[in-house]
Amino acid sequence: MRRQQALFNVNFSLLVTVVALLPLLGALTCIVLSILLNFKESTWTHCRVANYLPSISSAIGGYAPQKYIWRICIALHAAPRFLFAFAYFGYYTSFHVGPRNTLYKNLARLCVFLHVLENTALVTLTYVSSTDNYAVHENMFIVFMVCSEVYMLLSCILYKWSHESNGRVMTKSEVRSYQYKKRLFVFNLAMFLTAVYTFFRHEWYCETGVYSIFALCCWPGRRVGTTPKKCKPCLHPQTCSGFIASSSLIQIRHPFVMSSKVIFVISFEE
Repeated sequence: MRRQQALFNVNFSLLVTVVALLPLLGALTCIVLSILLNFKESTWTHCRVANYLPSISSAIGGYAPQKYIWRICIALHAAPRFLFAFAYFGYYTSFHVGPRNTLYKNLARLCVFLHVLENTALVTLTYVSSTDNYAVHENMFIVFMVCSEVYMLLSCILYKWSHESNGRVMTKSEVRSYQYKKRLFVFNLAMFLTAVYTFFRHEWYCETGVYSIFALCCWPGRRVGTTPKKCKPCLHPQTCSGFIASSSLIQIRHPFVMSSKVIFVISFEE
């Protein structure tokens, strides 16, 4: 069989950094612009009490140019996120955890499903703002948050399970990665619960500044940790047998004899 040739290489570390920074920088830009240009409108609520910060939904979807900046950032962010979801699936399913391997793989499938659903909800709430259709935007935000929290929890479970099964012992870097994931999950969950509490408190009591606390709790990022490096997951694991990447690259390869599809292979090896 003819060896497949890479069309071009993309440094994975650089790609992850750019993809992660897009929504962060986009959201910060939208928040700052909303405070500077549309402070009164972006902090207004039905309670008509003083608020000091715009909610993320108001900042990204209510006013121009903020909504266009956010939509461009998410358009560039979303496609690689779908790619990463299946890359994680290939990574986790490369482990065999023993007698409960079927349950483990089913949890991995649920994890990638939640990752895809979370990203889909993010795209939907981005392009359907609260002023366009409040019900759709609200429901997609709920789906996004719930999927995000459950996905983060499952990621922690799968990571620990895969790296400690069958007598395996985590390396120092893997322990750091796991601890990082756990801390981010706890932090994100705390912010999420605080946001839910302050939202309903504002709705029920209309107290000054409470909605600003809700807005602040909605701002932090929600992604868990980083991908372990010494692994070679791929979108289609069956196409990776015998393939060993020499650096942290994404390779897009010619679809020769075996497949009519373009094959993406991701290596996280340093």
